[in-house]
Amino acid sequence: MKRLCLPLLLVCCLLLSACGDAALESRYEDFAQSLREAEALSFTAALRAEYEDKTVDFRLRYEQAGEDAFVTVLEPELVAGIGVRVTGGGTALEYGDLMLDTGPLDEYGLSPMSALPLLVRALGAGHLESVWSEGGLSLCQLILDDHLYAVVSFEPETMTPVRAELVSGGAVKALCELTDWACERDNPTTTEELPNERSAKEDLG
Repeated sequence: MKRLCLPLLLVCCLLLSACGDAALESRYEDFAQSLREAEALSFTAALRAEYEDKTVDFRLRYEQAGEDAFVTVLEPELVAGIGVRVTGGGTALEYGDLMLDTGPLDEYGLSPMSALPLLVRALGAGHLESVWSEGGLSLCQLILDDHLYAVVSFEPETMTPVRAELVSGGAVKALCELTDWACERDNPTTTEELPNERSAKEDLG
């Protein structure tokens, strides 16, 4: 009798784990759908950029209305207020009169200013590779393309993103702590209400 108990217990644990994964996958799909249907999205990110020879901290604000969005630097204070407009559904960055040269984080052009638009794209349209729970949070691995993926931590009850890592070439290149997440379907901020500084474009791939 005792010999049968252990295998049965292991089977039950595996079944419960599978059910938990399926439930989390379903909740993520609901989140991604609501994000794709959102008329407005905004959040703040404390972003740590990992270069080959240094680490640089930024505080950024992301604001989106429709398909246009704007990323503004809040910190460091020296470059606070500089921003880029994201156009074409998150495929290009348009800088204003002041060009912020943050430097690439990988050979594909990932930068601190492109990190948030790419994260939003991964959240809404990335391939869900795996899900799991850790430290009281729900985690999802989202594949954006052949060289870039995101690991995003959600509050399990609300599926609000609170933390994210962007991984390129097998190395973490950007770590984000997300706050003030607001995803709106009604009464969106109009595109005209976002900052409107335009000049050179940077392709996000």
